[in-house]
Amino acid sequence: MYPINRLRRLRNKESTRRLVSETKLTTDDLVYPLFVEKRDKPIEISSMDGVYRYPVEKAVEVAKEVEDLGIPSIILFGIPEKKDEVGSFAFKKDGVVQQALKKINKETNLTLISDVCLCEYTDHGHCGLIKNGVVDNDETLELLSKTAVSHAESGADIVAPSGMMDGMVAALRDGLDREGFTSTSILSYSAKYASNYYGPFRDAAESTPSFGDRKGYQMAITQRKEAIRENNIDAVEGADMLMVKPALPYLDIIRDTSERFNLPIAAYQVSGEYSMLKQSIKKDIMSEEVINESLISIKRAGADIIITYFAKEIAKKI
Repeated sequence: MYPINRLRRLRNKESTRRLVSETKLTTDDLVYPLFVEKRDKPIEISSMDGVYRYPVEKAVEVAKEVEDLGIPSIILFGIPEKKDEVGSFAFKKDGVVQQALKKINKETNLTLISDVCLCEYTDHGHCGLIKNGVVDNDETLELLSKTAVSHAESGADIVAPSGMMDGMVAALRDGLDREGFTSTSILSYSAKYASNYYGPFRDAAESTPSFGDRKGYQMAITQRKEAIRENNIDAVEGADMLMVKPALPYLDIIRDTSERFNLPIAAYQVSGEYSMLKQSIKKDIMSEEVINESLISIKRAGADIIITYFAKEIAKKI
């Protein structure tokens, strides 16, 4: 007996496949990461083909290109002129991120997200103030709050704390509200794992820890239920959006987060994911279609927002 249910009927034509597509990726889903520093010219990141650290003026040009491609948002990371024990250049009024925010805000209508962490700014490479050999959580919160306020003053629409400090969302919300920035949103890196996929980013941001690792504050890769707790705490503290990082190795966490929280869910396709796919394409191990497939998988898992270094590349094709 021949089958009555023939699922292939809806796969016969490319136009039919498009018509019944359950998951659609658009430029509206994308955020492009942008590294800025005070140099004279762009510097390509050796471990990330096609990704650069830009001087502020050039970053403005890139931001305009992003906007022209229909991508609605960028997230900014800064590499300071100088690093110190407390990461003081993170909250300088004329810091590199602050300068970039002001200029990009004048030249575009992009939604500007700023990463709020200290690892790029400390001389030890950790995400906060060190006391007795470990990151002091509560004193770090004060520095993160100062950084977020300085970003809001410079034009950030969304601040994104990524240090995985306990209470970081509450500290930022309190600091922003006290200074009158009640409309500034918080996108929390609420489930950020102590992942091996961050290696190229640490080259880009010059943020490799000078001692130890970040397992004392980022989540262990074994944890699933703990991610729900982290997300819930940040939601209660006032996060407007939640993030899972990395993306592809943690699709189950993206799904869990999407199903449990009635907030926009972001996923960060991190530097290691980018470099792994980029090198596979460069060496003809996989075709360029793997980029779209990877992003569709993140969207299908439940992400509303995808931060990816492929944003410009994929925007030209969809």
